[in-house]
Order: sequence, then structure tokens, then C-alpha cells
Amino acid sequence: MAKRVWKSGTFIYPIPAVLVTSGTMENSNILTVAWTGIMNTNPAIVYISVRPERYSYNLIKENKEFAINLTNKDLAFATDWCGVRSGAKFDKFKEMKLTKEKANFIKAPLIKESPVSIECKVIEEKTYGSHTTFIAEVLSIDADEKYMDEKGAFDISKCDLIAYANGGYYELGKKIGKFGYSVEKKKKPIRKNK
Repeated sequence: MAKRVWKSGTFIYPIPAVLVTSGTMENSNILTVAWTGIMNTNPAIVYISVRPERYSYNLIKENKEFAINLTNKDLAFATDWCGVRSGAKFDKFKEMKLTKEKANFIKAPLIKESPVSIECKVIEEKTYGSHTTFIAEVLSIDADEKYMDEKGAFDISKCDLIAYANGGYYELGKKIGKFGYSVEKKKKPIRKNK
């Protein structure tokens, strides 16, 4: 079967659906963002892309910082709601019964109910048309202890993270491999002495 050709657009799915917090503990907002990702490892650099007409846009421009809060199935309703309602009209923390948590390195609050919050400092802005991309250095990753395993490592499989794809939210499925498994040498079975 042949592939059908469509006009150009955004069709790299699935992608994270995250809740971005900005502002201060007193004057904050939550914005749902799907245009987000990793740009660099060392130093850790991430980005979010925001339309200038969004309420959070000026909060981010003014404070030069934000937090990316990962979402899970328990936050799916809030993720959608915070993306279709304006912070100019609603206190999204109050409306969605989310808890503001003080960050370690930025003024913007974190979302306590999020399994992982990533504190970010804007280092560059680029406008490409409909969106401005805020490129930011990661200052801290704040992970909920309830998702740690017995060795103290973060177990992402316990989070029930969600992703966004072509207008829908989806739970992430089970792990099917790990980085490098395609080239990993098979372990030889241990022979037992008879």
C-alpha cells in the first residue's frame, strides 16, 4: 500500500503533553504545552514553544524561567483543561485542585501532583511565526519519591505518563526494550557442574 501525501505540517507523534508553570508563587499560571523537548545533554538544554497570545507568554518573557511538569493519567483532565482555558480568566491551580510547590531555583511554582518537575532558566528566545521557542537550561529535576525504586533510582514505569498524538491523549504502554538492546551481547548461560 502506498503512502498518501498531505500538505506539510506537524506530525511527529507521540510527544509529551506537559504542564508548564510560570510566574511566581503569588501570580502564577499553568499552560499545557505539547511543543517541548530536549535540545542538548551537557549542559541540559530543553525548549518549549508558546504562542504570544497565551497568558503564560508574558510571564515567561518577564521572569525568564518556567517549570516543565510531566503529566500522568491522573493529570489528564487537568492537562486538557489547562490547555483550553486562559489564565487571564481562571486560577488554574484552584480550578483543577492542584498544589503549588516551592521550587529550589526558580520563582515559578511546581505542581506537587506531577511525578517530575523540571526547573528551567531561559537562555534564548526564537520566534518562527506562530510560536516563540523558549530555549532553557535545566537547573534542577525534582522527582517524587514515591516513584523511586528500592535502589533510589527513578522508576518511570510507575508514573503512568501520558503523551499527545494528533489531537488525543494516550497512556504510554509497557517497556519493550532499552537503549542499546539491539546490539547487546547475549549472556552465556552459567553451566552447572554435575
